[in-house]
Amino acid sequence: MILILDFNIFIMDPISAEQFREVVANSDVPVVVDFFAEWCGPCKMLSPVLESLAPEFEGKLKIVKVDIDQAGDVAQEFKVVSVPTIVFFKGGAEVDRVVGFQSADALKNKFNSMV
Repeated sequence: MILILDFNIFIMDPISAEQFREVVANSDVPVVVDFFAEWCGPCKMLSPVLESLAPEFEGKLKIVKVDIDQAGDVAQEFKVVSVPTIVFFKGGAEVDRVVGFQSADALKNKFNSMV
């Protein structure tokens, strides 16, 4: 399952790998991709952190959540071997990635560097 969190919109319907690529490639704002798994403790801790930053970055960033168990092809394409992994895209190209739980301050600094 791939979820798109566009700060005021949380879409729970899965989108295809093609749609995912389209979202990343055609976004006019930077895209943050959170690769997670339902069984992953640190992933469950990270979601509320991302959601808490939403109001500050509304309209400046797009967050796409990818469940690696439901969209393994996308995770494999981006060589995700551990979760959570956050991949940062700008202009459709990967510009950075971090692995493991990230604090709100660390993510805020990263987000600010992208906008």
